[in-house]
Amino acid sequence: MAATIRDVAKLAGVSVATVSRVMNQKGYVNSETEQKVKRAMKQLQFEPNQVARGLAGKRTKTLALILPDISNPFFPGLARGVEDVAKQNGFTVILCNSDDLGVKERSYIEVLKQKYVDGIIFATNNLVQEDVERMEESRIPFVVLDRTPITGAGCVIRVNNADGARAAVQHLLSVGCKKIAHVYGPQELITARERLEGYEAVARTFPWYSPTLQVPGYFTIEGGMQAADELLAKHPDVDGVFAGNDLMAVGVLKSLHKKGIAVPGQVAVCGFDGVNLTQITQPELTTIAQPIYQIGELAAHKLIERINQSSNHHEVIELDVSLIVRDSTSKPMQT
Repeated sequence: MAATIRDVAKLAGVSVATVSRVMNQKGYVNSETEQKVKRAMKQLQFEPNQVARGLAGKRTKTLALILPDISNPFFPGLARGVEDVAKQNGFTVILCNSDDLGVKERSYIEVLKQKYVDGIIFATNNLVQEDVERMEESRIPFVVLDRTPITGAGCVIRVNNADGARAAVQHLLSVGCKKIAHVYGPQELITARERLEGYEAVARTFPWYSPTLQVPGYFTIEGGMQAADELLAKHPDVDGVFAGNDLMAVGVLKSLHKKGIAVPGQVAVCGFDGVNLTQITQPELTTIAQPIYQIGELAAHKLIERINQSSNHHEVIELDVSLIVRDSTSKPMQT
């Protein structure tokens, strides 16, 4: 990882502000201290961005959006919302793909600090309190999307996952399902945990409930297919499936189709997220929709507001989700 201004300050035994004065030739620094800073910069091979040096103390009108995987169909709509608002306000957006790796994400944070971005939006799973504290020290405003709430600073924008999951199960019950399974996502993610908890809150009240009706699907199409295979092997009488995201729901549809099981006639299926993919499956997929584009818009608005006001106070905004009923659950179940 490239050396940072903090590394230089630590090695030279001075403050970050002193290093900044040496870099930008602004303010008084005695010659001995200046030489210590320059030796530290040389030893660490520290190369400050030349444009950033000229912009010290000014804004670059640049935002960064860090995503875990741009190939996931959830994120293009969100990114479009961020970009549209940024453009309206004279900002450009740097898109960073972290591959859901904490090390890569932290590397991006350091690089973005070097580039003097005005603020960062995180739609990833790996932001930890240490990262938050580093950004606070650097006075970088940030917004976190639909991930684990953090403390101390920053704006968190999320949706009510548990309520959405409960609505999904209640909907499957309303169309006649008698035994409903859940394909859940990685439990290290708060979104997946909350959706599992919402499913359990309703399912546990029925005599058909069993923990074996809950199977992991890893938030992928392939995981959804494997989960459906496992569920039907254990519970061939399952007639409803709530998948914790739309990709897994698509996998469930594929598995059922291969087995010749009619959807929704024999098994009704509901997903979560509301990505565009749900409109082109056969049958079209019922889903609990997040306001994906609006989340991106709100994130950009909040970040720009914090940049303009030089504020990074802690704030949590929770948005509602909505049930979109399509053909995968819309017809009466066979009795």
